[in-house]
Amino acid sequence: MIFPSSRKRTRRSSVGLLCMVTLVMLSLLLVACNSSGGSTMRDGATPVKKTSIALPSDLLQSGVLTIGTDTTYPPQEYIDPVTRKAAGFDVDLITMMAARMGLKVNVITTDFTTIIDSLVNHSFDIVVSAVSITPELQKKVDFVPYLNAGESLLVQKGNPHNLKTVADLCGQNVGVQKATVELSELTMASKDCVNKGKKPITMVILQNQTDLTQFTNVVQLLTSNRVVATYQDSPVTDYYIKQNPGLFEVGGTVVNVGLEGIAVRKGDTSMFRALQAAFKALKADGTYHQLILKWGLTNEEISS
Repeated sequence: MIFPSSRKRTRRSSVGLLCMVTLVMLSLLLVACNSSGGSTMRDGATPVKKTSIALPSDLLQSGVLTIGTDTTYPPQEYIDPVTRKAAGFDVDLITMMAARMGLKVNVITTDFTTIIDSLVNHSFDIVVSAVSITPELQKKVDFVPYLNAGESLLVQKGNPHNLKTVADLCGQNVGVQKATVELSELTMASKDCVNKGKKPITMVILQNQTDLTQFTNVVQLLTSNRVVATYQDSPVTDYYIKQNPGLFEVGGTVVNVGLEGIAVRKGDTSMFRALQAAFKALKADGTYHQLILKWGLTNEEISS
């Protein structure tokens, strides 16, 4: 998809143990009472090894990592239809990273078109939402890379229109999500079609990747022949194919492979360093790889 002064944590002596326990209990009560609508609190209760990662110094809520995400982009982030909570690779990863920092997570669903500006305006601590690291966005935020994803066409099984690249889409109806890199690329490809004397690409703009149930938009567009293909990040394409065996396949190959990252506000050094350290810890002990396998993203795993 598209278009980020440190305070050192100190040890407490055993003399102040009772006070510390009291403060922790009060903090947990406040976290439970302050969760707001439109968000999902996850307790991050999975046992993890203690680390020396320094806590971010400017959390919006003490003890909680507040995360902005567009939960309409499986398999990376979506609302589980059974639990009604945020789920996906990105959600699992950031929950485990937060646990390494001793934090819970509060996942806030937000519009992808304004997600970076909302981060800059302190609506949440970070953004984890399949955000492609681009020079344009790097002017606004800093990134901690965590996935190596490309873009691909999703077509009907057998690829009846023999679609291999966006250059093959002239005169065709194609599904694409709003405010994405893919939409910009299809717009440019359509102009190229016209310049070559061909018909433009007709883009069917998806507000998100899901509707009332997972995959409704894309699946219905393709199976009803309203579009000949949809164009999106390669993890999304792979997941549609996995969830709908025998219906779809990749048209051509994965292109424009690049890094996706966790977005952090410019100048938020303590947050940036904490996320880097937590991600490094998950890679070192194999947790990151296990999450990659769980969500079937072996082609998107980063090695360093």
